[in-house]
Amino acid sequence: MTKLCVAITVESLDQALAHAAIAAERGADLVEFRIDTFTDDVAAVEQLVQQSPLPCIITCRIKDEGGDYDGDEQTRIAVYEHAGLQQPAYIDVELVAYRASANIRQKVKLVVDHPKQGKSTDTGLILSAHDFDKRPTDLYQRIEAMANDDACRVVKVAWQARSLRDNLQASELIADQHKPTIALCMGEFGLPSRVLAKKFGALLTFCGLDDETVTAPGQVGVAVMKNLYRWDALREDTQVFGVIGWPVGHSMSPAIHNAGFDTTGYNGVYLPMPIPPEYEHFKATVGAWLDYAPLHFRGASVTIPHKENLLHFVREEGGEIEELSARIGAANTLTRRDDGSLYASNSDYAAALDSVCDAMNIARDGVKGLPVAVIGAGGAARAIVAGFAGHGANVTIYNRTVSRATTLANEFDGQTGKVEAKPLDELTNTQAKVIVNVTPIGMHPNVDACPLDALPDQLPGVVFDTIYNPVETKLLAMAKQAGCKTVSGVEMFVRQGATQFELWTGKIAPTDEFRRILLDHLGG
Repeated sequence: MTKLCVAITVESLDQALAHAAIAAERGADLVEFRIDTFTDDVAAVEQLVQQSPLPCIITCRIKDEGGDYDGDEQTRIAVYEHAGLQQPAYIDVELVAYRASANIRQKVKLVVDHPKQGKSTDTGLILSAHDFDKRPTDLYQRIEAMANDDACRVVKVAWQARSLRDNLQASELIADQHKPTIALCMGEFGLPSRVLAKKFGALLTFCGLDDETVTAPGQVGVAVMKNLYRWDALREDTQVFGVIGWPVGHSMSPAIHNAGFDTTGYNGVYLPMPIPPEYEHFKATVGAWLDYAPLHFRGASVTIPHKENLLHFVREEGGEIEELSARIGAANTLTRRDDGSLYASNSDYAAALDSVCDAMNIARDGVKGLPVAVIGAGGAARAIVAGFAGHGANVTIYNRTVSRATTLANEFDGQTGKVEAKPLDELTNTQAKVIVNVTPIGMHPNVDACPLDALPDQLPGVVFDTIYNPVETKLLAMAKQAGCKTVSGVEMFVRQGATQFELWTGKIAPTDEFRRILLDHLGG
């Protein structure tokens, strides 16, 4: 069973033990005491091992391998000897240092378990190799050297990931080794290797006590690992999903979808998937993740700038594209069906349509002939216009640059409903029953901005702002004060996520839970 290890930078004996106790309370299985700058007091290091509330790893990492120790090598190995006499679960020594000196190897072997050990000890030796710049060209040679050493109980490798594809190599290394293995990717691309270590059977994965005390790039706090990424529920057959974008670290999708898996009991985990903007990166990464069968990659939310790339990819792969997504020219949902085929769809237009229909207490077919004003003519407006026009609404697109609005209107006019374009300053004369803002004007942090100076003379019944941060924009506050029904972007976000969730899992999405999590995050 893969263990969850909290790495603790030791500043004092009391501080380290206190942090270890917190780690135990938060569900860690063991702790790593990083004593890089705590080697002067050997007796305190011994006490650290003796009094640790959890099994522990003792690590004194040299600077060349990402640590802070810059002292004499003999002093460092002497500290390892003293710590080893107290029998920690493991001591971690870098392969480069271990191979550099027969004397160091001899001293390390005095305190770890191996076939020629003459005394009883349970302490295992982790031999490790790190590269904070790239995947080392001699990675497999390093692994072979560690695995072939009779004193080495655990092989550990960590390198700076170049892309999400590196995580697949890390999982392969774990599966291919005869000795217990830790294989981790560092940096923003490396999170999957840490979360999915349990899925692939690594000895352990590392995390911080919290997000602010991590000891390596790409680590997250133990609470995030346990609660957000569902550590306790992960299994070998766990289905993997994600949100693809660039950047993607701010996305709320992991929080709502992982909570949805918890609530419904679905065996899944949802991860951020940063992929650079170019189609070549999208194709190579998504293709590799789909091809790697042990990953069980089943789908993804796709956001800026990859919505067009998704259509291109699924078309190239011979998959199915939802008809309206093809007309919109963008999709935000990738689904891998049970038969392995791919399906690209767009949950944005349906979410917007249903948000308004619920506010008006009508079915989708009730929008036929409904006059709708859409503010904005950018990429986000396409799905909104297509959704309403496709269900028979008469849509007018208002935009400062009328030519952009006209181009968009010409694409969708006559689809079912009528679509036309007008300058934004003519919105004051509209008789639309619904106004939809699809611009970013009013989004955090520019919360005092508003796409309109005033509402139209003839008030609409519903004002819908696709922005969800803040929950109530200046536009919505103005509409509410005037007596209009208002719909926040929270509703659209929740509904589009629910559509994706149900498509992937076949289960009814827990929309109340989605909404609660999003509002808690936004403070609404």
